[in-house]
Amino acid sequence: MIPAPTGIRPGQPTPRSARNTRVAFLAVPALVFFVAFAVIPLLGVLLLSFSQWDGIGAIQPAGLASWQSVLTDPALPHTIWVTFLLMVLSWAVQTPASVVIGAFLAGRQRYREWLAVLYFIPLLLSSAAIAITYKALLDPNFGLGVGLGVPLLSQDWLGQGGLALGVVIFIVSWQFVPFHSLIYQGAIQQIPRSMYEAAQLDGAGRCRQFFSITLPALRYTMVTSSTLMVIGSLTFFDLIFVLTGGGPGDATRVLALDMYRRGFQANLMGPASVIAVILVLVGLGMALLLRRLGGGTPSHSQLDGA
Repeated sequence: MIPAPTGIRPGQPTPRSARNTRVAFLAVPALVFFVAFAVIPLLGVLLLSFSQWDGIGAIQPAGLASWQSVLTDPALPHTIWVTFLLMVLSWAVQTPASVVIGAFLAGRQRYREWLAVLYFIPLLLSSAAIAITYKALLDPNFGLGVGLGVPLLSQDWLGQGGLALGVVIFIVSWQFVPFHSLIYQGAIQQIPRSMYEAAQLDGAGRCRQFFSITLPALRYTMVTSSTLMVIGSLTFFDLIFVLTGGGPGDATRVLALDMYRRGFQANLMGPASVIAVILVLVGLGMALLLRRLGGGTPSHSQLDGA
């Protein structure tokens, strides 16, 4: 008597449970990496926010003293205001520019590849190097404006609060617009050409096609890009530190810079950890808000917005 086969014959579909087990096994390294380098450090910072430590000696429990010192600091509301202002204005500048440049690069121009490389160069440069370069170019005594003899460029850009914040927003946008343009370029290239061909047959011009086809199809890409912009704006430190140092006064002092000053200049690791926790909470809140405003789920197709 021939025994009944117990294994899976070659070519037979793999059971769903076996596929799920394989997928879960492949996700283990990523999960270990995430726990080791994200969850555990975050828990450490949270515990450190309830302690007193100068970075060298023993860690002493402090209860809510660090939280009370930070939350009652009269300079904290202004720092939060500057952080949110930088976040909103940089998003307002980067998003339209990224969409337009991404739509242009998604075309079929002969020189598109060369322009894509040129647009991408700022993203390859160090933020500190960019800050040093712009600081030299904007120097009111020896900068670009003096060399070219242009009075408009010769003013003290980094010595006035409003101008300094505007310069920071411009430089941040100049550096990161290429990255988001690349995201929009890939999303636009996924839109079926048949939709544009049908619109042309209906007599729609390029402007009408852009607002009726391209923009609606970029709905979920815009949510992803906006989330990256918002979360990234909370961590701006090196460029501001080198360019303005938070000045003039506290005009460009953001939460990340305040965290550095408290932790590594004043050796107050407890209050610095409090600000780090605040940054994490604000980032999570903004990410959830953008997800809610965008609607849908991550599994939705890019074309669902059309």
